[in-house]
Amino acid sequence: FLILVAGRRRLLLRLLRRSFAMVAASAQRDRDRVKSLAARAAFAGRPIADVEATGRAYAERVAATRLDPEVLERLRWHQAEGHVTVLVSASFAVYLRPLAERMDLGDVVGTELAVDKDDRCTGELVGGNCRAENKVSRLHEWLVGTHGGRAGVTLWAYGDSPGDRAMLADADHAVWRTEL
Repeated sequence: FLILVAGRRRLLLRLLRRSFAMVAASAQRDRDRVKSLAARAAFAGRPIADVEATGRAYAERVAATRLDPEVLERLRWHQAEGHVTVLVSASFAVYLRPLAERMDLGDVVGTELAVDKDDRCTGELVGGNCRAENKVSRLHEWLVGTHGGRAGVTLWAYGDSPGDRAMLADADHAVWRTEL
């Protein structure tokens, strides 16, 4: 997605300027810092309307090529049961929203891009990277806004990466992706 937004050459040049910081963050296994640096390289200065248009196109590509039929079947089961379905991911919400709309999901909790007064991306992440403990915090914020909080909510969660473990630990029904 970053290459689609910024272009391969521009992204590589901008990442090269941040190479020492990227190497340091990678050596420390600081995924949040790596993502922040990459986001700055890809998005800083770009009109949000352009990024959203690219996000819509990317969501179509993902929907056509990467959605697992078993996952969609499980999603449809939850919807048939009357469950509120939310896509919670460390991916950028700018392409998750059109993907969620295409999948008939209720809402998205993802990594958000900061936008300035001129409707240009600053390259910063609003609320940080939506992974690990931050994913749980962001989901709980969403639950406060939509259901009055976590209390009384039966939470199903599905995960397939180390960044999902905290959310799975918080869930009433946790499914590690290989279990589907």
